[in-house]
Amino acid sequence: MSTVTTTVTAETRIFGIRHHGPGSARSLRLALEKFSPDAILIEGPADADPLLGFISAEGMEPPVALLGYHPDEPSKAALWPFAVFSPEWQAMRYGAENTVPVGFFDLPAAMTLALEDEPGDRSDPLAELAEAGGYDDAERWWDAIVESSSDADIFDAVNEAMAVLRETAVIDEHTLRREAYMRQVMRKSLKDGAQRLAIVCGAWHGPALSGKLGPAAADARVLKGLPKGKAMLTWVPWTHSRLSSSSGYGAGITSPGWYHHLFTQTEQPIVRWLTKVAGMLRTHDLPVSSAHIIESVRLAETLATLRERPLAGLSEVTEATRAVLCDGDETVLRLVSSEMVVGEALGAVPDGTPTVPLEADLRAQIRTLRLKQQALERTIDLDLRTERDKAKSHLLHRLRLLGIGWGQLTDGQVRNTGTFRETWTLRWRPELAIAIIEAARWGTTLRTAAEAKVLDTAANPEATVGQVSAALEAALLADLGGATDGLIARLESVAALDHDVTHLMAALPGLLRTLRYGDVRGTDSDALTRVADGLLVRACAGLPSAVTGLDGDGAAELRALIDAVHLALSARENEWATATWLAALQTLADRTDINGTLVGRAVRLLCDAEIIGSAESARRLSAALSVGHSAAEKAAWIDGFLGGRGLLLVHDRNLLSLIDAWLCGLDEDQFVATLPLLRRTFGAFESGERQAIAHSVRNGAPTAIATTQGEYDSARGQLALRAAAEILGIAG
Repeated sequence: MSTVTTTVTAETRIFGIRHHGPGSARSLRLALEKFSPDAILIEGPADADPLLGFISAEGMEPPVALLGYHPDEPSKAALWPFAVFSPEWQAMRYGAENTVPVGFFDLPAAMTLALEDEPGDRSDPLAELAEAGGYDDAERWWDAIVESSSDADIFDAVNEAMAVLRETAVIDEHTLRREAYMRQVMRKSLKDGAQRLAIVCGAWHGPALSGKLGPAAADARVLKGLPKGKAMLTWVPWTHSRLSSSSGYGAGITSPGWYHHLFTQTEQPIVRWLTKVAGMLRTHDLPVSSAHIIESVRLAETLATLRERPLAGLSEVTEATRAVLCDGDETVLRLVSSEMVVGEALGAVPDGTPTVPLEADLRAQIRTLRLKQQALERTIDLDLRTERDKAKSHLLHRLRLLGIGWGQLTDGQVRNTGTFRETWTLRWRPELAIAIIEAARWGTTLRTAAEAKVLDTAANPEATVGQVSAALEAALLADLGGATDGLIARLESVAALDHDVTHLMAALPGLLRTLRYGDVRGTDSDALTRVADGLLVRACAGLPSAVTGLDGDGAAELRALIDAVHLALSARENEWATATWLAALQTLADRTDINGTLVGRAVRLLCDAEIIGSAESARRLSAALSVGHSAAEKAAWIDGFLGGRGLLLVHDRNLLSLIDAWLCGLDEDQFVATLPLLRRTFGAFESGERQAIAHSVRNGAPTAIATTQGEYDSARGQLALRAAAEILGIAG
């Protein structure tokens, strides 16, 4: 009996693709089905193989990215993104659907991070092919030749073209190392029994992996001595915009939204695309009818015919969109490009994906609070009287403290209806995945991590009263009860050593705000009240010396602090605190040796508090405008007194008369010197206020100043009226 032994020769096929190309992806699927491989190797970090099991898991929705990071230094990270139209993703899906072993065969992430090299290709050989084909844009060339069609046999031609380009190219050391590692993994796969091995890699690498692999010793020498660090790997959600070349991604494309459409809509892609564009324009209240869609489709197809293309590509569709749907408006076309051609689709990963405990806690809270991670910007309004909205507020504030910028507080709408409401603008960005990993060093949950970080920030020896106060306010907003006592103690110690009145005053408004919403958020404000009151006493005691010798800029800065403290104390409605503060302002109002803007502001605030009556304020204004003060000093007093309060002159004709008479009495030099400050003062008034003041001036405001003897100088009066109208910004 004889035995016949049959030797089966292993076959390796190279499929050189362009990353994130729908034509490549579709052609690759056809080629894999035709080749029927028993093993597939894909360009990607070799140590990410354990994550391939998640490809077919429920909840995995591209675009996604492999994230590799150093466990001890999360900021050192690398990303390998994939979309549904990425050839590599389709190769993974083919393997999962047909039970074919799939693996990555590029340099491991641990080695890539240690080398500090970019994992993607550094050059674009397609640009050279496009130039040879008469195209000035590689994207348009690839779109015309590959992406608009599907051909299982195109890979041999691509590999041949790359081989010609590599003959004269200078291959960088990083690429040579990667290709050496790829060949080593290929040898191992063949040794393990692969008979029909499919290699899916960037087209540039194809020629280096084709034919006989040769002895392994040469590749071993190239790889000898390479550093081997540590790396953790996981899947993270990604977005189409981050696949765009404009995002800085080295292997990026210009039209991910368009490519996604081409891959997922195989029937009448042009008609469906232009219909989607029309729908998007309608959401922006732009008039687009069915007739517009029909005409734009005809134009795109006509352009493709004239250019001898089998199907309209992005350039033809864009020109049709510009001419018909956008009516030639480039601004609208940019909107189409941003929302449609690039797009902002956000992927998702399964719940069981490996992650740090902090991210697991975030995911759990997002589910509990029914929030959605969306790539498009959206606004939410929170009512802090409801438990769910209060919990959402706490979550978003904790994320801000940890540097995870999912939400931005819209300050202009937070307190306009009281302290019970907050408005947030939410937008999830892929890079936040790295921010979460970086923040994980502070703790395993969002609460403990935020508490640890805010306490560490406040413990900085260089921290000022204002910074510690801001940290305390942030902790209360985030409901970090475990950090509150430590922050209050730290604030007391820092405040005791800080003798700068401006620092104390800068810290007060934030502390007083927390006292206002303390009851809303259920926080204990007794200790906070003690600290705030102590800061107020010290600020009031040091204010008289702090205002001495200030120039115009210094006085303006201090005036802003005085306004902020006064507003915060008014909202607090505490009799003792208000009386203490008004007594300090009274001291300023009686001073004659400090910058006029501070005196004028003190008088104005005391007048608003009904400590100084209108007659007394008019007397003080008259005294400030009397002989003995320069024109600039008088203008500064008026600026402090009137700043932001135009209605005062509308209703108080006596004050208007005083200012009008003073202005009329200025000589030319004094007027020129005073004009800039007065223009700033009156320019800050509302337009309606300026019009009312100008009307009063034109019609002759009653004068409370002693009139001069002799005839009235009409010419001079008209000159003064025109000057006043110019200051108010109103045509005479």
